[in-house]
Amino acid sequence: MLEMPDLVAESAARLRLMAFDVDGVLTNGNLYYSPRGEELKVFSSLDGHGLKMLQEAGIEVAIITGRSSEMVAHRAANLGIRHVFQGVEDKRAAMRELRTLLDLDSDCCGYMGDDVVDLPILRACGFSATVADGHDFVKQHVDYIAQKGGGAGAVREVCDFILKAQDKLDDMLQTYLQQ
Repeated sequence: MLEMPDLVAESAARLRLMAFDVDGVLTNGNLYYSPRGEELKVFSSLDGHGLKMLQEAGIEVAIITGRSSEMVAHRAANLGIRHVFQGVEDKRAAMRELRTLLDLDSDCCGYMGDDVVDLPILRACGFSATVADGHDFVKQHVDYIAQKGGGAGAVREVCDFILKAQDKLDDMLQTYLQQ
């Protein structure tokens, strides 16, 4: 995390849209192929619930990724994520399109990526995050560095951070004690 966590929390408190990369963020970045050449991905259920909590709190969730995969489409549908951009070469342009669609300023938008190809979109958002095992150069240019790795709870950590910055996390967690 940056040296000024109060400013980072202020940035997270303004978010109305949080978008995520897939490989290396929602997954561990490894590419698995079946004997028939089908691509397989492993997703964290902790991360998935964090994404659902963001949505329940009124924050739009999106996926913007450079690769295309049916697995991503299935996971997004399972989580109710309506905004899915796959096979994107210019992620910053995809974010601009999404911002226009949702009528949002860049300071209300965030992105979580892990590699240098994500830097243009990371730098174009009001809040940026990466995973613990993200590229070192990316870590120098984001607001928040998760303590956990891609596909291993880093997304949930960022979701919780955002919800805490918006004073929503404690109330949301309390509902699970009252059930």
